[in-house]
Amino acid sequence: MNLRPITHADWPHILAIQLECYPQIEPESLEVLQSKWQASPDSCFVIELDNNIIGYCLAHPWLLDNPPSLEQQLSQIEQANTLYLHDIALSAKAQGKGAGKQALAKLINFANSNHFANISLVAVQGAHHYWGKQGFITKAISKDLSAYPADARYMIYTL
Repeated sequence: MNLRPITHADWPHILAIQLECYPQIEPESLEVLQSKWQASPDSCFVIELDNNIIGYCLAHPWLLDNPPSLEQQLSQIEQANTLYLHDIALSAKAQGKGAGKQALAKLINFANSNHFANISLVAVQGAHHYWGKQGFITKAISKDLSAYPADARYMIYTL
């Protein structure tokens, strides 16, 4: 399995995986997804197996307890104090291959190397169970998460 930087040629695959993984959510536009990548290309990557893209990760520096809204186009963030994990999305072809654990390990290394004390995310579609097993803890915040599905939970992983 190869975790490598995103290239322009990868975006059709990323969009297809987004559609596969999030049937309950209106897909985010290419421009919005690319804004996350452009804000922090070193923390965004695709996951390849046998020269096929089976997943992707979009993460970027952000502000703790203030997750970006869905469909929010990003720019560079000054004074970021968390690595925000927008998405690790894996196609069905990735199941049982350890891709999620490898992706999270890569993000933890990035966060440590860049002196972030934590990684934050909003879990949807029941993913809070998975993230809880990875060490993320649900945290109540004042920001309105109504743009996300009803089960959205803000979660933090402390490094």
